[in-house]
Amino acid sequence: MTTFQQHLSKLAALTFFCLISGVAQSADEYGIFELLNEASGSYAETLAAVDTALQESNLTLHAQHEVRVPDQKQRAHVFVLTSPDYQALAVNESPRTVSAQVLRVAVYTWGDDQKTRVNMANPVPHAMVFYAGSTNYDKLVAGAGRAASDIRKALSGVPGESVSVQQSPQRTEKHYRKFKGDGPARMMAKFRTFRKSQLVIHEAEESDFTEVTATVTTALAAAKAEGIDEPVAWDALVQIPFGENAVYIGVSNPYIEDRMIRINSRFRSDGKSDDAPFPGVDHVAALPTEILILKDEGQTKVLHYGQMWRMQLYFWDSGYRAFTANVGVPSAISNSIEDFVEESLQ
Repeated sequence: MTTFQQHLSKLAALTFFCLISGVAQSADEYGIFELLNEASGSYAETLAAVDTALQESNLTLHAQHEVRVPDQKQRAHVFVLTSPDYQALAVNESPRTVSAQVLRVAVYTWGDDQKTRVNMANPVPHAMVFYAGSTNYDKLVAGAGRAASDIRKALSGVPGESVSVQQSPQRTEKHYRKFKGDGPARMMAKFRTFRKSQLVIHEAEESDFTEVTATVTTALAAAKAEGIDEPVAWDALVQIPFGENAVYIGVSNPYIEDRMIRINSRFRSDGKSDDAPFPGVDHVAALPTEILILKDEGQTKVLHYGQMWRMQLYFWDSGYRAFTANVGVPSAISNSIEDFVEESLQ
């Protein structure tokens, strides 16, 4: 090859690289959270306005929960919803995908002036994750988009400035569809997709579905979660049936709320001050974590998610250092959920 040909080959390679880079850089990125409103009213006023708006919307409000923010320095609240229209689109999908259908809105105080903000767990990237293998993928993602629009519309009258801002962590559709974690931390999530991250706690005959569901929910109703030093017991925030084949149970406790907010706040600076030390309250719409009771492959199965996979989905913007510094937290949460469910079913 002549010198001229070598230069031409290098130029072609460089041009190709630039084109590919341009495509990658221009690809849309979707935040797992979306900021919806920068409120003009107080926390209490905004919370009441959001509550009323969601109650009067075409969405179904199942539950709400005041989050236990560390040291009570800030405030945060989560609403748990579903969309009947979106559910109707997914009625024939695998029961393993029901987490995509659970919508969450959060109200929280943030920044030096403790202004109140409203955001949501973005339905669209959730659909990209959970419906990646569906033959109806495009319709379901579009349905998730309409559910997101319904939330925005419902909250458009909340006093303040309505916005639509994608919040970190942000990823491309391609990344969400094959989500196994992020960066070098993928090995911590064991390179698992959401299906492989749904860990089986208990199996029984399919005919035992109702009995197993009743046993687990009764145990949760009797439990009292306390303390932030370790995940002792769980509070059931919401129970949502999806047809005859799935029950979603959203759970939380002081430990998971404390660790979630502290870890996501530690290495962030924007919005952080002595009076508002926890910018990570803008991630509380990751709550609750899930227990799923499903009829699957001819059996009744009680599942939960590998917490390292789940924490990367919602908290990757905490930074790799945050994950390595708190590597024991996901297993502590997972072990606590497994122990609770196993003991209740003995």
